[in-house]
Amino acid sequence: MTRTLYLFCSAAPPVFDVGRVVEDAQARGWDVCLGLTPTAARWLGDSLVGMAALTGHPVRSEYKLPGELDVWPSADVILVAPATFNTVNAWALGLTDRFVVGVVAEAIGKGIPTVVMPCVNAAYVQHPQFDRSIATLQGAGVKVLYGEGAFMPNEPGQSRPEGYPWSIALAALETAVGPAGQP
Repeated sequence: MTRTLYLFCSAAPPVFDVGRVVEDAQARGWDVCLGLTPTAARWLGDSLVGMAALTGHPVRSEYKLPGELDVWPSADVILVAPATFNTVNAWALGLTDRFVVGVVAEAIGKGIPTVVMPCVNAAYVQHPQFDRSIATLQGAGVKVLYGEGAFMPNEPGQSRPEGYPWSIALAALETAVGPAGQP
């Protein structure tokens, strides 16, 4: 039995590795639906057709229109990674003007297991709202991969997309719902 993963990405440098991450998730038995923030979709613009072919589903960055059928199967688990400062805070505050944030905000109420791994620099995490947002999401049952053994912030201007711990995020999915392909 294949399980469905909604992989939601914000516009942070690790998003450029999303094709490899989709392939890794598929190798682990996940049917992947890719959702992007509007800026992430713009960054990946030239590769969106290829991403849709890779996943077998349209890549989404906007809400569907009222009355339109949903083109994705239901999610068994959601991974939000890389999750920017803006995405983490908007989600925790319930600001759902963007598709990705709206789906994950609703996922809390639907009981869909959700994992988030931020991608923020050390200056952003000094803002008092960030810790409040992390605590809010954890309190709502979201698995947050932040800190020792997960994502650790780097200094501003020192992006290290190759060091983003995607393998930790994918492993956390199996912890959230059990190994893919298992009933």
